[in-house]
Amino acid sequence: MKLHLLDGTYELFRSYFGAPPRTSPDGREVGGTYGIMASTLGLLGQADVTHLAAAFDTVIESFRNDIYPAYKTSAGIDPKLLDQFPLAEEGLRAMGVVVWSMFEFETDDALATAAHRWADQVDQVVVLTPDKDMAQLYGHPNVIGYERRNQKEVDELQVIEKFGVVPESIPDYLGLVGDSADGYPGLPGWGAKSTGAILARYGHLEDIPLEASRWDVAVRGADKLCATLRSQIGDALLYRFLATLRRDVPITETVADLEWRGVPHEPFDAFCERYGFESLADRVPRWAD
Repeated sequence: MKLHLLDGTYELFRSYFGAPPRTSPDGREVGGTYGIMASTLGLLGQADVTHLAAAFDTVIESFRNDIYPAYKTSAGIDPKLLDQFPLAEEGLRAMGVVVWSMFEFETDDALATAAHRWADQVDQVVVLTPDKDMAQLYGHPNVIGYERRNQKEVDELQVIEKFGVVPESIPDYLGLVGDSADGYPGLPGWGAKSTGAILARYGHLEDIPLEASRWDVAVRGADKLCATLRSQIGDALLYRFLATLRRDVPITETVADLEWRGVPHEPFDAFCERYGFESLADRVPRWAD
């Protein structure tokens, strides 16, 4: 049995920007919601997708903003997209999919918690996202990523090939190189190549010697990099904390609760009628009754 975990935030963004605009009978923009519902019905039509849950950033801000105010926020995001988060969540629930709405935590934290909790109870956990933060999960032999857009699986070997480090070092890697999408800069001068080489040798920030003469890995500009790390180690540790996925999100379901039993007629039909999605009925792979 496989457990599929869907990054609803990414999928809604992808649908909003990749699908044509669509207006509900009451004049509301609903194209992103229609797109994610259609693509999720397609996913549920695959024979190996038997257990599925999706997580959404119901609000973009999280506990990380309390710690680091420059962390990503909803500022600048099209209000027509933001307004569709609760709508998309309602739509997937109407399809019989378990949905986790994130307020304090982030989508990635929910997916990480689920993968950590159930990796040893299923044959494989498939995390449906291209998010590089999630690479830290793929050290477990039963957990892989899958990029739906590129139809590409990502496991531990692909993480090492791409970043130069094992999955467990991904938070350290991001703490040094930064993540512009999440709003933290990393340390000046610490690029992908040098960071990968050093962490491939030392693994974690605390284990990197703070004297360049003690480094036994050759990187260009070692003295300057080491001086930067020495003077800004506190920043690097903070950024690593921001990049580290939480595995304690209060998810109440069991893995058995995530089994998809088909689309329930009544809530689905009512939702589709309200928003003008009647054509989605033709895409339903299985009805609950």
